[in-house]
Amino acid sequence: MSGTSLDGVDAAMVLSDGHAIFGFGESRYRAYSDDERAVLKEALGTWEGAGAATEIVESAHAEVLARFPRVDLVGFHGQTLAHDPQGGRTRQVGDGRLLAETLGLPVVWDFRSADVQMGGEGAPLAPFFHFACAKWIGATAPLAFLNLGGVGNITFVDPSFDAPERPGACLAFDTGPANAPLNDLMRARLGVDLDEGGALAAQGTADETVLARLLGQGFFRRMPPKSLDRDDFAWLGDAVCDLSDADAAATLTACVAGCVAAAMEHMPALPERLLVTGGGRHNPVMMAMIAGAVDCPVAPVEDAGLDGDMLEAQAFAHLAVRVARGLSTSCPTTTGVAAAIGGGTVSRPVQDAAPA
Repeated sequence: MSGTSLDGVDAAMVLSDGHAIFGFGESRYRAYSDDERAVLKEALGTWEGAGAATEIVESAHAEVLARFPRVDLVGFHGQTLAHDPQGGRTRQVGDGRLLAETLGLPVVWDFRSADVQMGGEGAPLAPFFHFACAKWIGATAPLAFLNLGGVGNITFVDPSFDAPERPGACLAFDTGPANAPLNDLMRARLGVDLDEGGALAAQGTADETVLARLLGQGFFRRMPPKSLDRDDFAWLGDAVCDLSDADAAATLTACVAGCVAAAMEHMPALPERLLVTGGGRHNPVMMAMIAGAVDCPVAPVEDAGLDGDMLEAQAFAHLAVRVARGLSTSCPTTTGVAAAIGGGTVSRPVQDAAPA
């Protein structure tokens, strides 16, 4: 998985039959260099070209995946450069056929296109894995998984159902901007990748006018499922341009919490707990703001025995098995697709021709 935060490639092993999780294996991380990240950021929003960005994505994934032993199947998400489900299009770069040949392994890729072509949002795609995780941790009451990457997304799971595509089992959608605006601010003003530990935001005061403007956008009035592109709220950077560094960081952090609180209004029932994954869970100021804005306990997924750094990568490993076995990967209540559908393409390495 290479996400919208553009920090690097996460890869993780999962033992799964596509329905249940039987165990978690090794994981690896390959960071993007500053130069690589700059190329990827320059390619964001493009619908064609971006050959240099594609090469970086392919080589970085091949490098990290080559370190794993005993692999049967690879799920390759690639890098999202542009996402416009309202226009019926989405773009992830990285050729799974090339990766299959490089690794000598079957690769499942292009997970989102079929969903979008059938009228879905194409995102989020982790919910069916979240459902399996709820079963894995032994949950018995409804709970929610909140992923705070560049964009936030949330999955409501009712573990009393026997399959994620059953009506009522899952509801998922993007919550709004998460770490992307804050990280962009930190790089532009201070030359660092993130607000480490929320230290800068802790010194500032959030501008409630900016938060109100954000939550007044039409996206938050739309019923889920719904999804976003990383830069759909790029105007937030201009909205805080006259604020001090600390106040700007506090404002963008408060925006994340406000978006989560707005998302909770769409939950079918109050979750027993909100389990947080993604980079945002490492920011105690962000976590405290979210906890103060919602009416249920908030905790990192590690409190439930899961790995928040690798959950997204594990999700695409699990989804790859589902695709290979002809199972669905999204449904009307996770992406708004017309019917439960199994996205993804399976590419296998070409075998050497047998001697004559």
